[in-house]
Amino acid sequence: MTDDRTPSAVAADGFPTGSGGHDPEALRQRALDALLTARARTTVLTDSVDEGELTAQHSPLMSPLVWDLAHIGNQEEQWLLRAVGGREALRPEIDGLYDAFEHPRAARPSLPLLAPAEARTYASDVRGRALDILEAAPLHEGGRPLERAGFAFGMIAQHEQQHDETMLITHQLRSGPAALTAPAPPDPTDAVSLPAEVLVPGGPFTMGTSAEPWALDNERPAHRREVAAFHLDTAPVTCGAYRRFMADGGYTDARWWAPKGWDMVREHALDAPLFWHRDGGQWLRRRFGVTEQVPDDEPVLHVSWYEADAYARWAGRRLPTEAEWEKAARHDPASGRSLRYPWGDTDPTPGQANLGQRHLRPARAGAYPAGRAPSGAGQLIGDVWEWTSSDFLPYPGFVAFPYREYSEVFFGPGHKVLRGGSFAVDQVACRGTFRNWDLPVRRQIFSGFRTARDA
Repeated sequence: MTDDRTPSAVAADGFPTGSGGHDPEALRQRALDALLTARARTTVLTDSVDEGELTAQHSPLMSPLVWDLAHIGNQEEQWLLRAVGGREALRPEIDGLYDAFEHPRAARPSLPLLAPAEARTYASDVRGRALDILEAAPLHEGGRPLERAGFAFGMIAQHEQQHDETMLITHQLRSGPAALTAPAPPDPTDAVSLPAEVLVPGGPFTMGTSAEPWALDNERPAHRREVAAFHLDTAPVTCGAYRRFMADGGYTDARWWAPKGWDMVREHALDAPLFWHRDGGQWLRRRFGVTEQVPDDEPVLHVSWYEADAYARWAGRRLPTEAEWEKAARHDPASGRSLRYPWGDTDPTPGQANLGQRHLRPARAGAYPAGRAPSGAGQLIGDVWEWTSSDFLPYPGFVAFPYREYSEVFFGPGHKVLRGGSFAVDQVACRGTFRNWDLPVRRQIFSGFRTARDA
């Protein structure tokens, strides 16, 4: 997913329909809570390491943590202080430094970036002014597009949480002892009795949304989609199942791989998910500075789209399409409605999904029975991002808002869609319609998958 947020191409009135019917004061409180939650997490991620770690580049795939910190503040300044509040720029001279399109991640350490103390001060100054603007902003239906339903504030909260996820990936890539800790997620209560797959009946359903006030442009508009009946894994594919693919020569047999995936395997001598290594007769993994045995009953993590696709072919199955995934996650046959989340329309609780960095790992397969969808599939929200077979494309009637660079420039066959979020995602940036996308070679992200077959 892109990490660029620049207001250079704000539409005159591109806000999609469906933002009405929401209490402005409730939205104001929701926006405040979302912004404060995001900043608290940003603080944990940046205060847990020293200044040298903040300014270091732990992988050419990622920015230095201090770049993310100042970028968060700069985007908040551009959107909330300038675009919404109409205020004079605080630091216009740094806009270019923190433009993700202008500077690839590998080049960012060479830029004259703000030092950690200066970046913290800048982000804090921006936030104080942004909260003043939130307190006075009209969020009613007739307001300006960016203010309507608090959209700009929700967008910035989502942006910061997306960067928090990016910074958590950087924590996983850094060497040295653990800087973060968290309790283990809950164990499943009925995993043994769960069926391996569920049947999702064929027929139409409503995909996307025109009603979610903070939904991003690529989630819109709601539209009818016909999906044939199919079977879907009840839970994401586990490490134990993936090890059987490995033991059967999965990484040495070209039959299972897309041509570019097979090229990737040979070029990098891949034989396991990222962060795994063999020690004698067992597989170990490194997870946030801790080396541990790979747990067989946990969803596999850090696999590329090519690896997920190869496993599915080896298993005689396939990856679900994006429409299939969303129907399994949202469609309620009893009412004919598409729900906001698999369990209904209410926001996630800790008993329904593994979100928000509460745990630093996926829960075991079969966990969170309260979060299962009417289809019977579970763990569709949280735990691991799930690769689908679909390219990242616009929905019928798509309108770029508030700028093309959020979604439109990434549409096409180069990016694959991921759904459902992971343990590293906050609920403000994760819902049944939320669409993530990335290159099919990406492995450092918190990605897993589940498989499907035709009925």
